[in-house]
Amino acid sequence: MKNPFTERPTFVAHAGIELAEATADRAVARLVINDNHHQPYGVVHGGVYCTLSETAASTGAALWAMAQGMAGAVGVTNITDFLRATSDGVLVAEATPVHRGRTQQLWRVTIVREEDGKMAAQSQVRLQNVNTTEL
Repeated sequence: MKNPFTERPTFVAHAGIELAEATADRAVARLVINDNHHQPYGVVHGGVYCTLSETAASTGAALWAMAQGMAGAVGVTNITDFLRATSDGVLVAEATPVHRGRTQQLWRVTIVREEDGKMAAQSQVRLQNVNTTEL
């Protein structure tokens, strides 16, 4: 059986997101920005930040859920604040748990520009734990 956390889903691979670290307590994802990530004004599209946040948070959340005997976790809410425009370089998202419960989890994600360490966005991602019978 293929492991969905070691083989990137098509959308994540297409976006260019790479998982730098993935544990049940912390997930870090990196993205090298290119012109495909821009909106018409030449800065990173907001959906890219949302995708980067959800990828990191859902990876960590799923690993934690699987360690609890569940099948994984899926995102149900993604609130992302865009703090600083970015046009190039590398974005790094770090996701950490705020709350992990029987049915849902809440993760906080910070996205920084790798070259200067300045925060570009922050997110709060709520996830639903998935039981094996739900798949």
